[in-house]
Amino acid sequence: MLKKFLVHTRRGIKFIILFMIGIFLIIGLVAFLYKPTYSVFINGEQVGYTENKSELQHRINEYVENGEDNNENIAFVQVPNLPEYKLCLLKKDITPNDEEIFQKVKEQGTPYYRYYAITDNQEEKFYVSKFEEAENVVNTLKEKKSTNINSISIVEKYETEVKDFTATDEIVSKLCIEPPKVEVASKATTKRYTSTGSVNTATTTSRGKVNLGFSLIKPISGTITSRFGASSSIRRSSHTGLDIAAPKGTPVAAAASGTVTFSGYKGSYGYMIVISHGNNVQTYYGHCSKLYVSAGTTVSQGQTIAAVGSTGNSTGPHLHLEVRINGVAYNPQNYVY
Repeated sequence: MLKKFLVHTRRGIKFIILFMIGIFLIIGLVAFLYKPTYSVFINGEQVGYTENKSELQHRINEYVENGEDNNENIAFVQVPNLPEYKLCLLKKDITPNDEEIFQKVKEQGTPYYRYYAITDNQEEKFYVSKFEEAENVVNTLKEKKSTNINSISIVEKYETEVKDFTATDEIVSKLCIEPPKVEVASKATTKRYTSTGSVNTATTTSRGKVNLGFSLIKPISGTITSRFGASSSIRRSSHTGLDIAAPKGTPVAAAASGTVTFSGYKGSYGYMIVISHGNNVQTYYGHCSKLYVSAGTTVSQGQTIAAVGSTGNSTGPHLHLEVRINGVAYNPQNYVY
């Protein structure tokens, strides 16, 4: 009986050893013939393979952020369909095609240029490439006591084509209306002009960013899919906020402390929350799937207020974030992301 048991035990051990040897041989063969890589898809269509997902995505992100022609006026590049990656095994004799994939991403890209319009009575008159130039025009008109100074504004523009720029000296000479030489001295009202042309009591920096008096934090982490000023077939006008893609149900945090002034469904925004932070500053959180706070509630910075969704005019789960000052929409990327 013992002898039979020992015989069966030896056979079992031999089988296990042979089985393990077979496994290692298969693994070795696979490692010899194949290499781990990523299959790349754009809009559901396979476009190739990459061995270094991080390096390829970093290059794409750099292109989206800055473009490729070193044009300092490019604010961003709108790419409707970013790549998706799936880990797979690829035969070693097949070469990855990172460059071809990158070119397919570029084919979709629409560059948006940032520049500044100088308006008179809300009519665009001249264009400059930098906010500092526009600010210099306004300050010079103030120094010259131009009688139309209160109708002069600066508007930050995002377009797919850039207007022809005009030298600041020429703009001043054409806009300035000098006061009569004989006049009764009066107290002038000083107003500050923001990058969107609205008159505001908040301080404006040399980069056109209005100082809020407090800082904002990211409501969610995710991928930016549509930027401020971008146009799209699903909206009638330029984008007034920032779209950050994230899975449905992702918690949305308050960017700063304040009071909820709206919580409910609002047209194309879907389920939305509006928070008032004081000093006429508001933040909007649109397309939510769930709302966790009601109007009149005081919230603290970082408190969960909603969940990411795709309600309203939306093509997929994401958060629509707006920053408004005196009712005027400003680029959220002046403050977050």
